Amino acid sequence: MINTKTDSIVGLLQRHIPRDLVMSIEDALRVGAQRAYSAAKEMDVGHRPSALGQMRHFHMNESFQLALLANGARPSPIRGNNVITGRSGIINLARFNSSLGSWNNSRRSLTRRQMSLANQAIAPLVFGDLFDEYEPPTDITVFFVSTFSGSILLEPELPVSIHIAVPDAMMQGWLFKEDAQVFIQRYEQIPAQVDLVNPTLKTAKKQQNPDSSAS
Repeated sequence: MINTKTDSIVGLLQRHIPRDLVMSIEDALRVGAQRAYSAAKEMDVGHRPSALGQMRHFHMNESFQLALLANGARPSPIRGNNVITGRSGIINLARFNSSLGSWNNSRRSLTRRQMSLANQAIAPLVFGDLFDEYEPPTDITVFFVSTFSGSILLEPELPVSIHIAVPDAMMQGWLFKEDAQVFIQRYEQIPAQVDLVNPTLKTAKKQQNPDSSAS
């Protein structure tokens, strides 16, 4: 039986991804996007869209890796077009860029598809009736998805949004996705603690020495 009192996808993410790491990654991806635009904006208009896409890949990979490194999230080395990955607790971290609309390029990478297989373990938290008994996971894969407008003329220098997204095992849908800014606010929502302690005060009995007198 699924123990929804102790496990949820959001709960697992918050338990294993520190708030500072989420904030650092979000900031780093925006910085990488800005650097990419600066590197590509002077290119010939015919090259600019392609150049911008390539520059985003390189600069955002570098900034993502630095954010992982600064927060002890064990980044993989930068090597060619390899997917940059990190690890925080039981969470495998990676990233990709997409355009507004469906994230249809998410499955292009074999590495991303292989990483997503781990999320079979948490599918019962979303589709409990369709799966066998839930076992606490030892691996979860999470992507930071930077979404751009898709136009070189409309906010090309920054992502329109950055999401935290948990794919299903086949990377054909999403078990959870949320804007990173909204997710960060979850860390500040501290549940109220109900005080169940009802202290009782013991009445102290003062014994008077009959032989003593007040001073």
